[in-house]
Amino acid sequence: METTRQAERQRTAAERRRRELLEAADRVVLRDGPGASMNAIAAEAGITKPILYRHFGDKGGLYRALAKRHTDALLSALRAALDAPADRRARVEATLDTYLAAIEARPQVYRFLMHPSDDADTAPSPEQGFDVGRHSAPLLRRLGEELAMVIAERVDLGPDSQEMARIWGHGIVGMMHAAGDWWLGERPCSREQLVRSLADLLWGRLAAAGDLAGGPGF
Repeated sequence: METTRQAERQRTAAERRRRELLEAADRVVLRDGPGASMNAIAAEAGITKPILYRHFGDKGGLYRALAKRHTDALLSALRAALDAPADRRARVEATLDTYLAAIEARPQVYRFLMHPSDDADTAPSPEQGFDVGRHSAPLLRRLGEELAMVIAERVDLGPDSQEMARIWGHGIVGMMHAAGDWWLGERPCSREQLVRSLADLLWGRLAAAGDLAGGPGF
């Protein structure tokens, strides 16, 4: 019994330490963006780099942990927008706005998650930056699959509803990512105007489709 309690205390302590290290990594990412390095994160946490590796394995492991942390928070916010008590068009706009507001509020985090370097002419050394290009595609795929599940459980898209929901889910995420990336870099219009324009683009068949029988509605 005591062995079990000790193991539980050790597991809780390890989870708390991992959370503290991710918070330290977040602070460095907010400061350095895509240039955040393992050395800088270890220094921020007050530990040596080998200890950081012990918790996350390598740079890729730390990147995946940070990506999950921020993707979980974003998905929670997107689900809240989709569940808001409003008509379908308003919820579509609220969902688009939630995504754009998130990347606008923390652009350095967004660039860290999606761009390996802001300087295309300079290859990072082994001690600088993260190989983000290897990991950002899975992050977008996860968002696409999550949105596909929401669409499939809410909207009646006919006999091929599951397949169509996945097409729509990944297509919408691709649209949000590409348009948001362009908008964040150039700011050619207001966020409100971009939301309205993207919603107009989506609105054709989505406006005509009925709610799935027995589903939570959309």
